[in-house]
Amino acid sequence: MARLVLSAECYGLAPLRLRAGRGAIAAPSAPASLSAAALRGPAAAAIYRDWALRVSAPTRLTSTVEEEDRRGGPSAAGEEKEEAAGGVFDPGAPPPFGLAEIRAAIPKHCWVKDPWRSMSYVLRDVLVVLGLAAAAARLDSWLVWPLYWAAQGTMFWALFVLGHDCGHGSFSNNPKLNSVVGHILHSSILVPYHGWRISHRTHHQNHGHVEKDESWHPLPERLYNSLDFMTRKLRFTMPFPLLAFPLYLFKRSPGKTGSHFNPSSELFQPNEKKDIITSTASWLAMVGVLAGLTFVMGPIQMLKLYAVPYFVFVAWLDMVTYLHHHGHEDKLPWYRGKEWSYLRGGLTTLDRDYGLINNIHHDIGTHVIHHLFPQIPHYHLIEAVGVCPLYSCLSLFKFLWLDHKSCCFWITCRLRQRNQCLASTTKNQRSLVLSRCIYLGCYLKA
Repeated sequence: MARLVLSAECYGLAPLRLRAGRGAIAAPSAPASLSAAALRGPAAAAIYRDWALRVSAPTRLTSTVEEEDRRGGPSAAGEEKEEAAGGVFDPGAPPPFGLAEIRAAIPKHCWVKDPWRSMSYVLRDVLVVLGLAAAAARLDSWLVWPLYWAAQGTMFWALFVLGHDCGHGSFSNNPKLNSVVGHILHSSILVPYHGWRISHRTHHQNHGHVEKDESWHPLPERLYNSLDFMTRKLRFTMPFPLLAFPLYLFKRSPGKTGSHFNPSSELFQPNEKKDIITSTASWLAMVGVLAGLTFVMGPIQMLKLYAVPYFVFVAWLDMVTYLHHHGHEDKLPWYRGKEWSYLRGGLTTLDRDYGLINNIHHDIGTHVIHHLFPQIPHYHLIEAVGVCPLYSCLSLFKFLWLDHKSCCFWITCRLRQRNQCLASTTKNQRSLVLSRCIYLGCYLKA
């Protein structure tokens, strides 16, 4: 799991120092903000193209013990002030811009939702799904089936992303249309539409919050140690986490209780019970359809046509959602208490480049801008993301493997003045946490 940025209040750890490197970008001398008026007029497009969200990534976390050894003794207050003036990294400092400034940098037409265009993507994906199934059933060759499973599982994932857009309201401005399309798409791949929509809303409202985030959040050491062997194996040992989504729908993540199918679950408010009943009924109806098709076509044929692609879809979902909130090289921060904010939490997400798959799964890789403004339709995300391009181009599978291998839980440090500080640790680094992390010191450049 991803490491956590430590607040300067943690004993034994000094703030990170920003160091120049090949990828380091100096802060611009221009003002950190630009008014919305700057985007009006004939030169708007040219100005927009020059905007970027700059990132500087410190290389390591230095302990105060190391600092004292290097200097030959405890650091004096005067030296600490000198360091602060010289650009010491403070993970508790807020970003040098606000959400409104990022919003103002996004072209106005990127906020426009076109239901006809959204429906065209639904039609495209449904036709591809039906065509793939018909072709595979007709050919019925073991040379074709593996290709079909990979392609159809990816298309199931594409259907999920469109249903995800319905849940955010970015599909259209019509809530009824969003609900109907969302139910059809998600039920077809055995996802309870409203149940998942509401838990996903909780995730967006608390992204980057180590205690309140809904999915893939670090576990307290005490909770990690209390997990039984099987749960720990399934949660932290690859490739089992890639198949976690069905279990999550029924039991949520370790340390949390509730079910996406139960209207009385603590996930939901009392006024949402009818929505959950509707979604659960739709899910059960799809189970009935699949059972009927299994009776007509035979279990082996249904296994090949639906079950295997379903688990490929689940692997896509788990991999993508994990990688957008974790990274072995980019140690993303997790916050809690007063140090968390919606903007800071949104900036802890990562964009990922999926190459040829980007268009197929509707540019879900543009995750930073999506978390900041989930109302933007997916077909405008590429243009909108021009203000904050935070792509990570290293191997996705390498990220996934190394991140699960290296870290399992977070621990709490001692306090100095403010809230508890959080750190994560590997099994072999419990006494001294030395973790690289990314500081989203971002600047809007005019």
